Amino acid sequence: MFLARRIAAAIESIEGGTVSVGALDVTLYRDDLRLRPTRALEPTAIPTDGIDDKVVVLIDDVLFSGRTVRSALDALNDIGRPRAVQLAALVDRGHRELPIRADYVGKNLPTALAEQVRVRLVEFDDFDEVTIEGGAR
Repeated sequence: MFLARRIAAAIESIEGGTVSVGALDVTLYRDDLRLRPTRALEPTAIPTDGIDDKVVVLIDDVLFSGRTVRSALDALNDIGRPRAVQLAALVDRGHRELPIRADYVGKNLPTALAEQVRVRLVEFDDFDEVTIEGGAR
């Protein structure tokens, strides 16, 4: 949600007007629920004017397999019918398992499959940082 708020603020400062921001919990839409430990559900908060006939931009910190984005698309379909759905990713690390691509990418960052990309944001971690961790050294 922090990235979405930052992007919305940047768009508002350039374009004027207001950009609605929401939050979407995709936990129950994931295809790996049986494989991972259960995690607490987060609230889904959709702007009061809904998403019907709107352009919705999904924001992802790290685009990897595409499975989280697929889950988000399934969740959106249960909420309404947007005019269009676009995807913005801070980091695209490749290794897609589904035919999903970002419309907007902050940084393409090729990684080894065994590596992980960690994103830290000032709103949560007191500083901004993207690091690659793990893998063969």
